Amino acid sequence: MKISAIDQVGNIRSVNTTAFTFSGGEEQVRVDVEQLENAARILIKARIQSSSDLMKLLMTTDAIKRATFDAVPIELTLPYFPYARQDRVCVEGEALGAAVMASLINQQGFAKVTLWDVHSDVSNALVERVNNVPQAEIFTKCEALVELMNSDEVILVSPDAGASKKTQKLAEIFDGRPSVIQAQKVRDLKTGEIVKTVIEGNVEGKSVLIADDICDGGRTFIELAKVLKSAGAEKVSLFVTHGIFSNGMAVFDGFIDEIYTTDSFKAKEEYDTAANVTLNVISL
Repeated sequence: MKISAIDQVGNIRSVNTTAFTFSGGEEQVRVDVEQLENAARILIKARIQSSSDLMKLLMTTDAIKRATFDAVPIELTLPYFPYARQDRVCVEGEALGAAVMASLINQQGFAKVTLWDVHSDVSNALVERVNNVPQAEIFTKCEALVELMNSDEVILVSPDAGASKKTQKLAEIFDGRPSVIQAQKVRDLKTGEIVKTVIEGNVEGKSVLIADDICDGGRTFIELAKVLKSAGAEKVSLFVTHGIFSNGMAVFDGFIDEIYTTDSFKAKEEYDTAANVTLNVISL
């Protein structure tokens, strides 16, 4: 977590914190009160990878409010929005995770909440005073990706129907130069398991770039890469805004040649680079 205090003339000062966990599992945070002096506004940038991280964010916000008598606006940048994928109740009796997360954020009364490429419009609608940075804007921050898209040497692949609108927008910002093909996942209606992936287009001898918002374990992209390579794709690359990679990077060996992601979920140095996959982390 990074905290910055900005004074009236725009000077920025880093604010140090001390976080500790009690033996019962409770989190506590202490801010350096002197570093908050003369602040006109305060910025918090946080990565949430666990419930513990979430509690530390809430404790930090409370500590800052108490130290400033709740008189200084606080802005939050939360690049990866936890629970965004839990944006609907699929089984009776489940909680609506996105709504719970949004409620916790809204209760803090942030002056602005900046998110990156939120998974769905549901979370966007639930968070108050939200600024959602679109995938296309993030994508263009990477010079290597921009060069690739301008080279006429790549085909964009949308991995499923949910990603098709964003993939089309990526093509549009490059004047439609890269062609777009659609992939579809066929699921077993009883188990929900993916039984087949089909692509609608010719990729023989081509370089392809799969684009989506989140990669967790990676199975969807691995299965799609298998189909693309069996259809003759020469090189398969992947761009995801949020790279969780919960199964590590080695699972992509032999299937995906190059991966692009941002530091929204992890800092660049925290990613596993031991696998035979070229990993490019875009620091924003």
